[in-house]
Amino acid sequence: MRALSSEAAAGYGFIAPAAVLIVGLIGFPFGLALWFSVTETWVGRPGPFVGLANFVRLAGNGTFQLTLVNSLLYTIGAVALKAVLGFILALLLLRITRFEKLIRGAILLPFVIPTALSTLAWWWMFEPTYSVLNWTGRALGLLTSDVPWLSDPTLARSAIIVVNVWRGLPFFAITILAGLVAIPQEYYEAAETDGAGAWQRFRNVTLPLVKPVLGIVVLFSTILTMADFNIVYLMTRGGPMNSTHLFSTLAHQSGMTSGRLSEGAAISLFLFPLLVLIVIVQLRLVRRQTAYE
Repeated sequence: MRALSSEAAAGYGFIAPAAVLIVGLIGFPFGLALWFSVTETWVGRPGPFVGLANFVRLAGNGTFQLTLVNSLLYTIGAVALKAVLGFILALLLLRITRFEKLIRGAILLPFVIPTALSTLAWWWMFEPTYSVLNWTGRALGLLTSDVPWLSDPTLARSAIIVVNVWRGLPFFAITILAGLVAIPQEYYEAAETDGAGAWQRFRNVTLPLVKPVLGIVVLFSTILTMADFNIVYLMTRGGPMNSTHLFSTLAHQSGMTSGRLSEGAAISLFLFPLLVLIVIVQLRLVRRQTAYE
């Protein structure tokens, strides 16, 4: 019993530093945000308890409704493109036999470059006055006038999705590549012996065996994409006309720039149940696929 007690005490001692960090850096800010969201708090001025009034007010706010649509379009569009392009890139990397380590390392560059630095480079490429895209288009005779990449709502939405896809594509490609490498070659040999073509081998062997890995990658990417802040803030600040605002940028504008901490906290917490629902659904799909396999 004493040995078990000492082992239990040692176990608690080992996890104590991590628990303190989690509570201090995640738990306390989350609890404080919960409190702010049910009060009428401004910067430097504590407010009274108002219950769910902030959430009710947000539900009828046109800017918040547009932000909800923007966040869904941004997340679905970016994650879908990263999944498809990442799968294609992983298949191409799998076939490379010369300089594969160098090429795979180079593929990771967009993912390891600081977000602020790479986003500013993309902003320079899309900025109408200094846009290298517009200059190249005019030089090649493809454009007769400058394209307002960041001034048009539709083009601005597309631009931030492109940047997010560019940055997140290596994560998908390398992770899916690891799943592809783990597939035993005997499966492909057996399928080829049975007369299966390239498409049939992909559909019946590759895709089913990579689905669990792909599901986890999509799950993490969905969470990170929906909570994205740096790309949108640095490129558009949520404009033009609030057409690119996400939950994080609108919460920053309301809570930090305007000083309405309660409204900023309520906007941030609107994202939490949506993310929980997404996590539950995707984890169930992954577990079902793993159990089936």
